[in-house]
Amino acid sequence: MAPTVFIDGEAGTTGLQIRERLTNRSDVALLHLDDDVRKDTTARKEALNSCDLAVLCLPDAAAREAVALIDDNTVKVIDASTAHRTADGWVYGFPELDQDQAARIAEAGRVSNPGCYPTGAVALLHPLIASGLVPADAPISINAVSGYSGGGRQNIKNYEDPSAPNPVTTPLRSYGLALQHKHVPEMRKYAGLQRDPVFFPQEGRYSQGMLVQVPLNLWSLSKSASPSDLHDCLSTWYGDRSFVTVAPLEETSEMTHLGPEGLNGTNQMTLYVFGNEDRGQAVLVALLDNLGKGASGQAVQCLNLMLGLGETADL
Repeated sequence: MAPTVFIDGEAGTTGLQIRERLTNRSDVALLHLDDDVRKDTTARKEALNSCDLAVLCLPDAAAREAVALIDDNTVKVIDASTAHRTADGWVYGFPELDQDQAARIAEAGRVSNPGCYPTGAVALLHPLIASGLVPADAPISINAVSGYSGGGRQNIKNYEDPSAPNPVTTPLRSYGLALQHKHVPEMRKYAGLQRDPVFFPQEGRYSQGMLVQVPLNLWSLSKSASPSDLHDCLSTWYGDRSFVTVAPLEETSEMTHLGPEGLNGTNQMTLYVFGNEDRGQAVLVALLDNLGKGASGQAVQCLNLMLGLGETADL
């Protein structure tokens, strides 16, 4: 019998995409609540305790409530909210984090699905800090731009519906201006930073796709490193992984621009190292789909591992 999966919050952006990825698969069976009971606590509790794996696509408080409703400790959980990303007892759902992370996820009962921005930032920084090329106490800034779908259903409506209560008409806008974005603790913990990075996100007038950028003054690092050193480290770290690739330096040296939509609809992430050796500067860039590797695709990748299915199934 195929393992059963219940998506709590399947009407949201991430939930809909996960359901779409799983609907036609024969190796999992989806549990579904009708619209008139999908917010009913009793119905949700029954579904949460009768499935093999629950995927929580909920606001933080509702995700914590859902976990509390689970009495059956054999039920596995993937939480796509921020609620448990730095919590004890939860395994971080970025399978490429290091050599053993996919195995940890496969054995876990509780997995926190990473945020879209942290997926890119952690992928770029963690190998370099773990390898000693970038000091853990380095003053790091992370600049990023995402499609508006990352803000959820109401944000999508504000961009796409001129009659929405708060329509957005600008081509680009910055947010998180108080420098207290909820992704910062996650970035710091899994990148291996000793201090909070300066994180400055932006949102563009396009649906999905993102660029996460980390500028580095190489001359300021305690250990001398060239752009090629950074590239070699990332290439070695990710090796032949299915979903994270590092663009060759020959490719990046010939590029004149890079857009955020190149990997839309996929679970892929490509890392780039742009450098100027004479100036001692580099910019690390991650390109990914904020709804793919940054959300639903990564959740399905973790689900595949946790249920003993092929990691790349349906991806």
